[in-house]
Amino acid sequence: MSYIQVNHLTKHYGSNGTLVKAVRDMDFEIAKGEFVVIMGQSGSGKSTLLSMMGALNTPTSGSYTVDGLDVYSLGSDQRADFRREYLGFIFQSFYLIPYLTVLENTMLPLTTLKVKGQKKRDMAAHALNRVGLGDKVHRLPSEISGGEQERVAIARAIANEPPVLLADEPTGNLDTKTSEGIMDMFQRLNSDGTTIVMVTHNSGCAGYAGRLLQVADGRLTERRPLLREVKSKIA
Repeated sequence: MSYIQVNHLTKHYGSNGTLVKAVRDMDFEIAKGEFVVIMGQSGSGKSTLLSMMGALNTPTSGSYTVDGLDVYSLGSDQRADFRREYLGFIFQSFYLIPYLTVLENTMLPLTTLKVKGQKKRDMAAHALNRVGLGDKVHRLPSEISGGEQERVAIARAIANEPPVLLADEPTGNLDTKTSEGIMDMFQRLNSDGTTIVMVTHNSGCAGYAGRLLQVADGRLTERRPLLREVKSKIA
């Protein structure tokens, strides 16, 4: 049964008097608990697609449904509620606040929750334990490695235990060994039941997912299952 449905999703925008067709009539479904990689070169439309799936970029036409919710028929406040309840975001840049500790950075998405401060700290600490950083909660971002900073970004994204993780080039700034560790972590999160949609241009990352969607020039050009046990090395 489909959990996520992308129906004829299209995004056009103007640039210097020219109409740019960033996403063209994309149409696919994702089951609950899948790990899907969206792969394509720079400018292929994959990040624009992910931003629409994150309810951050209104499509020109088409529809996007998650768990039966027609996301772009929601008002702005309801859409914000949808993002908070359903989605965790992970980006190529870590976006950690340098003067906040690892724990405080992880707590940021929890600020609007109507629960006590100690409960929020417990939720953040649990997320950090899941990514192997339970012993570094009081460090500042400058006091941990780049790979650890990415793990903090992942912990921040899963602190509220969202059912869907959206990741945009999460290994783009990391070396090969660190990238493999991050991808192993995504597999573990997926094994725990989280639905993951990851955008990348790196073919090595695709070997960690269960299905590949290939995009080029704003169009979906290929879709196929992947053998997760045959991992490609990240180059």
